[in-house]
Amino acid sequence: MLTPLYLDNAATSWPKPPVVTAAVVRYLEQVGANPGRSGHRLSNEAGRIVDAAREVLAKLFGVRNPLRIVFGANCTEALNLALCGLLRAGDHVITSSMEHNSMMRPLRQLESEGVELTVVPCRPDGTIDCTLVEAAVLPNTVLIALTHASNVVGTLLPVAEIGQIARKHDLLLLVDAASTAGAFPIDVVADNIDLLAFAGHKSLLGPTGTGGLAIGERVDLSRLRPLMRGGTGSRSEFEAQPDFLPDKYESGTLNVMGLAGLGAGASWIRERGIEAIRAHHQTITQELIDGLGNIAGVTVYGTMDASKQVATVSFTINRMSPSEAGFLLDEEFNLQCRIGLQCAPAAHHTIGTFPEGTIRFAPGNFTDRNDVMRALEAVSRLAGRAR
Repeated sequence: MLTPLYLDNAATSWPKPPVVTAAVVRYLEQVGANPGRSGHRLSNEAGRIVDAAREVLAKLFGVRNPLRIVFGANCTEALNLALCGLLRAGDHVITSSMEHNSMMRPLRQLESEGVELTVVPCRPDGTIDCTLVEAAVLPNTVLIALTHASNVVGTLLPVAEIGQIARKHDLLLLVDAASTAGAFPIDVVADNIDLLAFAGHKSLLGPTGTGGLAIGERVDLSRLRPLMRGGTGSRSEFEAQPDFLPDKYESGTLNVMGLAGLGAGASWIRERGIEAIRAHHQTITQELIDGLGNIAGVTVYGTMDASKQVATVSFTINRMSPSEAGFLLDEEFNLQCRIGLQCAPAAHHTIGTFPEGTIRFAPGNFTDRNDVMRALEAVSRLAGRAR
């Protein structure tokens, strides 16, 4: 049987570097305690694991104070914290038509509660006109919230430029970095990002159940309400929630074994170099785009330029549904990918693939040229069968 060809890294990265597994196992076998809840050595070591993860992520994202990295279960929770914590009835928020449901669903809920929402239309290749973003600013606008890169076609949005617009109008910029954190250089200061939501289990190479929010210094913490309140291991004599970072937003026991793996994954990225990772992704992505584009009966979506996107490539095969193609790729070629709407119906409306969606290939750090050739051969055979 063919060995697995995993091209679903945009959903969850796999395989993980061995250091990630080792860090998780070390916590489970040698530490196991709850950070911040006890004074014994194992609890203190658990706290050091969490602190180390916070510090390496702060370095990776250009966050000056590691305490401004707040951990949660995933990027979705981080986006909900930022959106539901900041926005009130009567506020106005701007977003794009390429957003994942992790952004759109809380925004639509807030809209039903009196928050005004403007969705700026993107072009069919996923790019956005920044002048339309600025034109959408109203006197009651509080926030611009958008993805860093589309999880459907990989297109990068110009967050630094949009961040300049936000600063010009004294607004905050929230960026969904689920598709870029760990795969594309991010500097929250240089990129004018006030709130950065990240997923630990994707390009940051950590386990599932990890993620968080980097909170910039322009954010008014008295306005940003926590999603939950409860035990933090600090100020236990008070029944009111602590008002300092990160405790204000980290109630309950953290996923320490997950954060051990996330910290190890982020360290692996820093040791290898984010620019080297980006270069590798760009090379194999362009090979995929070019190869798919040369197969008769295949339509590729997006910019067609790997320098303008992350390692996410969506396509369709004429006269074959994405669901059928995905089933055959798995069953006959042992190739794992994502099909359908990828939890981003707005993006599929934008690129013209709603309601069936696309087939999405998402290579990763361990994908090589032989993998690309094998994937192209599989698609070519399916396309030939469908003609």
